[in-house]
Amino acid sequence: MGKTFLIHHAISELLEEGVDPNRILYVAIDNPLFIDCSLLDLLQTFQTVTGSDWRRQRCYVFFDEIQYLKNWEQHLKSLHDSGTDTQFVVSGSAAGALSQGSKESGAGRFTDFLLPPLTFAEFIDLKQKNQLIDRDERGFFAADIGSLNRELLSYLNYGGYPEIANATELQADTTRFMRFEIIDKVLLRDLPSLYGVSDVRELHRLFTVLALNSGNELSLEDLSQKSHVGKATLRKYIDYLEAAFLIRVVTRVDQHAGRFQRDRQVKIYLTNPSLRTGLFSALTEDAPALGHLVETGVFAQNFHKQDSHLHYARWKSGKTIHELDLVSLTSGLIPLSATEVKFTDRVARQPGSWLPWLNFCQKNKLKNLTITTRTHEDLVEVDGVSIQFVPTAVYIYQSGLVEGP
Repeated sequence: MGKTFLIHHAISELLEEGVDPNRILYVAIDNPLFIDCSLLDLLQTFQTVTGSDWRRQRCYVFFDEIQYLKNWEQHLKSLHDSGTDTQFVVSGSAAGALSQGSKESGAGRFTDFLLPPLTFAEFIDLKQKNQLIDRDERGFFAADIGSLNRELLSYLNYGGYPEIANATELQADTTRFMRFEIIDKVLLRDLPSLYGVSDVRELHRLFTVLALNSGNELSLEDLSQKSHVGKATLRKYIDYLEAAFLIRVVTRVDQHAGRFQRDRQVKIYLTNPSLRTGLFSALTEDAPALGHLVETGVFAQNFHKQDSHLHYARWKSGKTIHELDLVSLTSGLIPLSATEVKFTDRVARQPGSWLPWLNFCQKNKLKNLTITTRTHEDLVEVDGVSIQFVPTAVYIYQSGLVEGP
C-alpha cells in the first residue's frame, strides 16, 4: 500500500514542478488488462495516446506491482539499454523476488530501495502532532506523555500504512481493508504465483498464528502444532513471508552474546504491528497482548536498516530463565547496545528485576542499558552501568528517526 501512495505523491510533485502530464505514465501491472502486455507494448500505447516520444524525450514512467510481469527484469534492462532519457520507477510487493531479479539483470543499471512501513516518527509528522515531543541537549522528551502514548497506541493499531493512519473512515473498518490489501493480495495471490505455494489456506493459517504470537519465543515444533503445517513446509512458508517483508525472524544469543549453533527457538515479529489489527481487532491500552505489540513496534523501527543485527538474549541461571528483549550486535557479533522493552512504570521501582540485564551488560562490557517504561524518565548508575529509563513512545520515536542506508 505505501509504495503506491508514495508513487502518487511523486507524480503530484512532478505535476507541481510543471512537468507535462503527457510525459508521465503510471501503470498498475496487476490489472488483468495488462497480463499479456510487455513493458514495450505499454510504452508504445502511451506514445500513441499522448504523442510523447519516450525514446527521445524525458518522460517519467511508473510501473506498479511489476512482479506480475514474467521476466520483468529483462524487459526493463532492454528499455534501459535502449539509450532513452526516460526515467523508470518500478515497485513490487515481493522483496525477495524483486531483489533477485534486480541483481541478476540490473547490475549497474538499477537502484533498489526498500520502502518500510511508516515509522512512529513519520506517523507523528503525518498527523501533524510534532508538538507532542521536544528535544534539548540531553535528547528527546515528551512534551505531553499522555497524548504521545495515545498516539503510540493508534500507531500500533493503525499506523503502519499511510492510507489507514490518516483516514478515520478506514480505521473503522481496518480488518476489511487490511484483508483485501494484505491477506488477499499478498498471501493469496502474490506469494502463490511467485513461489508456487499450492495450499494458500495453510499459508494463511500460519500467518494468523504468527501475527497472534508476534514477539513470543517459538520453536518449529510449536508453530507446526499451532498452525497444523508440517515442519518442512513451515520453513518454506517462513522464507516466503520474510521475502514479502511481512515478518522478520530474530534469533537469540546467550548471556555472553554468543549465537547458538542451532536456533531451536526464535522470535518472529510482524514487520508492521498494525497487521495484527487487520487480522483480529484493535488493542486497548489495558489489553494483555499490548506488551508484545509494543515490543513488535520497537523492532519494526529497525527492520529496514540493512546494517542492523538485532537479536534477543535468553539464558538460564540455575533454574531461572532470563531474557533481554533487544541486543544489537556488530557484523562481528560484538554487542553494541542492550534494551529491555516494558510498557509499565513498575519496572523502575523494582531494582531486583534489573540484575540479570545488568549482569548481561557487565559480561559484555556494555556501559549503558536502556529500559523503556510507560511514562517514567530517569538516569541511574548501578555497578558501573548507566541505566536510562525512557518512555517507550519516546524511544520508538527516536528509533524511527534514524535513516536507513
